[in-house]
Amino acid sequence: MPYCCQCGLKVGNSDVYCASCGARQPASKPVADYMQGISSRTASLLCYIPILGWIVAIVVLASARFRDDPRVRFNAFQGLYLFVAWLIVDWVLGPLFGFPHWMGPPFYKVFPALMKAAIFGAWIFMMVKTSQDELYKLPILGDLAAKSVSEQR
Repeated sequence: MPYCCQCGLKVGNSDVYCASCGARQPASKPVADYMQGISSRTASLLCYIPILGWIVAIVVLASARFRDDPRVRFNAFQGLYLFVAWLIVDWVLGPLFGFPHWMGPPFYKVFPALMKAAIFGAWIFMMVKTSQDELYKLPILGDLAAKSVSEQR
């Protein structure tokens, strides 16, 4: 509900004048919803695009259209947590295993690459599951996503 531009009291959405002070209210433009033409399944699917899905996940979580859709919000949170896992592997485990002084040469470069391949595979797997309209919880990240959705109700 909007507020009066002069006195700050609540006014109706269609009020031209404030009932309290009589000030003329500026005409409000309807807010465009950019997610209007996107289905729930498509929005969920876009959250799992490798590397770039985190942007869509944040837009989906911030949009009013999917605020009451726990399935889409679950997929957005899970896609966001997959990206965070990618960042942890890339920024923490990669440099950590980049120092060969405490690990043997055959293992220290392979482990971060295997972890990145596993996360990339999880993105593709989740895109397939979401395109088939199945709700699939990844082992650790799915529990975090379910908890995040339940805390926002």
